[in-house]
Order: sequence, then C-alpha cells, then structure tokens
Amino acid sequence: MNHVELGIFGETLAEHFLSKKGYQILDKNYRFKKLEVDIIAKDGDKIVIVEVKTRQTAEIGEPWRAVTRSKQRQIIQVANQYICKNEIDKETRFDIVSIVHNSYRTQIEHIEDAFYPIV
Repeated sequence: MNHVELGIFGETLAEHFLSKKGYQILDKNYRFKKLEVDIIAKDGDKIVIVEVKTRQTAEIGEPWRAVTRSKQRQIIQVANQYICKNEIDKETRFDIVSIVHNSYRTQIEHIEDAFYPIV
C-alpha cells in the first residue's frame, strides 16, 4: 500500500470508527484554497473537525505527533471558513484520529480536544 492509498484507507477507517461512536459525518476532505480538513462531523451539539494521521509504523513516533502547530493553524483556518460559509453557531472541537496500520495490527487512537484555536 503506497502513501496515498494508506491515507485514503485511514480516512475511511476513521469515518467508520466515528460513525460507530455515534458521530454524524457532515463532510469529508473539505477544501478551502489549497488547504483541507479530513472529516467534519457532529457529536451531539458540537461540530468536530477531525484530522486523520495514518502510518504503517510508530517507530518514529505516534502518527498524531505529525499534527504540528503549523498544521493546526491550517486546520483552524479551514474550519473557520466552513463555519462562516455554513452559518454554524455551535461549539467546535478539534480532534485527531491517529492510526497505525500494517500487516500485524491496526491501532486506532481518538484524541478528543487535541488542540485549541489561539484567541
């Protein structure tokens, strides 16, 4: 499985994982300019912006560690645009779904409130 296939696999796995937890998927791969958010969902009365990181190994660190402050700022920018465009007036949360998938295992870690926008 190449890098792109692994990413698509991880996003699909994360979508099913969140749906089973009762999340309503509102949008996938939402783009604004050259930026993208992997999953936008609803959890109860909250809008949840989800970044999915999938790796074949955790040798160099857990996948969620790749969501740097710079990446967080990009995600927040896209989320702001989505919320304004769709006139959403709900609390927003930023989650990460971190996946390690290889021939030996598939491990999913869901980190709620993984980061917050700086005000």
